[in-house]
Amino acid sequence: MSRYRRPHLAGATWFFTATLADRRSGLLTQHIDLLRQAYRRAQAHYPFETIAICVLPEHLHTIWKLPEDDGDFSTRWRLFKFYFSSHFPASAERSQSKVAKGEKGIWQRRFWEHRIRDKQDLQRHVDYIHYNPVKHGLVRQAADWPYSSFHRFVAQGRLQAG
Repeated sequence: MSRYRRPHLAGATWFFTATLADRRSGLLTQHIDLLRQAYRRAQAHYPFETIAICVLPEHLHTIWKLPEDDGDFSTRWRLFKFYFSSHFPASAERSQSKVAKGEKGIWQRRFWEHRIRDKQDLQRHVDYIHYNPVKHGLVRQAADWPYSSFHRFVAQGRLQAG
């Protein structure tokens, strides 16, 4: 069994990518209301601030600022994935390992994380998140993608729409 060593730094800011097991799926955007509900539910149980987020059909990117007294992002991701997955039947393509652990096989087991080091690193990752739908050919400009914090940044005057 693999044991991943992740630094759990209280109050740190993190960039994450979480991906569905089926990279051809559109589940996240097809069920955006359930995704938002699961996200808010996890956030209510284990608070964190969402600095930026973008949901694509089969993966999402987000930047979280954790509370000053808590560095446990793994529990937050576990709950979020569980809450979202609870609305769907188990995948028929689950591995024996996933079946044995009671996993539905909707998400890839892990997620990718990167601790944000400074303001420039934060800005690079916010830009990456907001440009991601364009990079994947889903829209021509970031403003055209509805499932992104880009619109919040524009409303707050932190970015221009065009």
